[in-house]
Order: sequence, then C-alpha cells, then structure tokens
Amino acid sequence: MGKGRILSGYRPTGRLHLGHLWGNLRRMVELQEEGDCYFFVADWHALTTEYQDPHKLREYVEEMVLDWLAVGLDPWRSVIYRQSDLPQVAEFQLYLSMITPLGWLERVPTYKEQLEQLKNKDIATHGFLGYPVLQAADILIVRGERVPVGEDQLPHLELTREIVRRFNFLYGKTFEEPQAVLSPSPRIPGTDGRKMSKSYENYIGLDDEPSLVREKVLSMVTDPARRTRRDPGEPERCSAFQLHKVYSVDRLEEIAGNCRAAGWGCVECKGLLAERVIEDLLPFQRKRRELEKEPGLAWEVLRQGKERVQPLADGVLSEVRRRMGID
Repeated sequence: MGKGRILSGYRPTGRLHLGHLWGNLRRMVELQEEGDCYFFVADWHALTTEYQDPHKLREYVEEMVLDWLAVGLDPWRSVIYRQSDLPQVAEFQLYLSMITPLGWLERVPTYKEQLEQLKNKDIATHGFLGYPVLQAADILIVRGERVPVGEDQLPHLELTREIVRRFNFLYGKTFEEPQAVLSPSPRIPGTDGRKMSKSYENYIGLDDEPSLVREKVLSMVTDPARRTRRDPGEPERCSAFQLHKVYSVDRLEEIAGNCRAAGWGCVECKGLLAERVIEDLLPFQRKRRELEKEPGLAWEVLRQGKERVQPLADGVLSEVRRRMGID
C-alpha cells in the first residue's frame, strides 16, 4: 500500500559520488516500494551555479539518468523526467515568487554558506537566491507529499512548507505540506573532512577506477592527534571512520578499538576502507557499462517520463492560475 507521492531531484553538475549514493540515491531505490515516485533531473537548478559554463549540461543530464538506472531506479515503477521539459514549473515558480517574502530567502542557511564556499563563482544572482522557490514549485507541481532530503536541505523544505501555508491562507486550501524523508546514513564526508561535494573537489565518484578510489581514500584527513603510527586517536574525529560507519559495520568496534589503542596506523585503516568501497561499487559500475551500450536510452526514459508527468502538472497549474485570478 502506498504512503504518499514521493518527489526528489538532483542537479546534473557532473558524475555522482558516494555522498549522493548514501545520502539519497539508495533511499530513492527503496522508496519505489513505498509510493508513487517522481524523480527529476534538475537542469534549471544546475544553472544557478553553472550558468557561466553550460556546454556540458546536456551530457551531464544523460549521464545522471544512466547513473540512476544503474543504481536501481526503475522507469516503469517511477516517473523519471527532466525539469526543463516542464515549463509549468517555471510559470508556477513565478506565481510563488509573488508571495514569498525576500527575508525568507535571505535567512536560508545554505544561501550564505554557498556564497562563502563558492567564492570562485559569481552566484550572487536572482536565480541563486530564488533557488528554494523553484524547489517549492518542483515539489508542488506534482503534489509531492514526501521529499527525500539531506539534513542540509531541511531549511529549503521548511521554506516550501511556509510557502504552502501562505498560499493556502491567501487563496484557499490547495496544497498539503510536504514531509521530509531523511536518509538513515550519517553525513558523508569528503576527503578533506567537509561534506562530500563536486564543488569542493573532495569526492569519490561512483565511476572511479579502483586505483583512483585507493588514492582518494588514502588522502583522506584523519584525527590530527595521530601524528605518528604510535599515537592513539579518536575515531569520531576521523573522516575515514565516518565512511567505515556505512562500509564496515561488521568491523566497526574493531576499527575504533585499533584507532584508540594505536593498534593500526591510519594507512591500514584507510586501506581496508578503500577495498570495501571498491567492492561495493563493482555491481553499479558493471551495470553502468551495460547501459552505455544502448544509445539514446536516457533520452527515451526522459521522453516517457515527460509524457507521464505533464497531465499532472497541467492540472496543478490550472488550479493555481484559477485561484490567483489569472484564468
């Protein structure tokens, strides 16, 4: 029995990495058993930070769909579509922007954080500030009820809920407030200890060859107190240990004990982690190579998804226009 319509999307800004896999992707695969799923490639969202160099955007869209299929998303059980194939979303965002106070957008924590972290990019734009309004339109255009998000996206979802309350107050009850679906996995750190991100160039890609995975894992920052092999450490301060929490559950106590007692060096600890990551990625990588042999597969999946989602989006937008006095 279904538990409500589920909506999630990803920005196509390059190949996916472990942060995507454990933060949301595997949960999206599981959610296909729990409700009607709508998964979209957020190419408009990608332009909020990549507008200066969009020449690879189409390539990234195709790669993302193939990555999704390789992970286990099923286009027969889920509706997979491209954001820009729904002009209804852009029109809906315009209407929602009319009722969203500027202060709501400026207080979103990720806004100032990204401005600080991505100083090499000029993202002090209307599009970037209004990102959460577009996100609200994405969710509401299909009447999404459950939204898989990472903890860092919770303020955006709460803003969607505030917009829903304001819309319902102004124009009558139209939408339900969407609920967050959090991943049970811990926050996935990058090689430098920050959140794993393409923007920070600290990621381990799902398509990385074993030698590259080993290289990246061995470069991960560890407990700074462990200056030598004999120094005891504190595993919770170590980025590698955070990844062990998802890849080495069966040996977690052993790993933590050897860290605290200096029974292992960091190289040994990270060597085990690298092999676990490589082994886990093999099925995905094999499937991905098989899918690449089917030219046009990703675009056919998106075409079918567009046909399935458009009637729903048309109905929602028609009601919004009527309630706001446009029709």
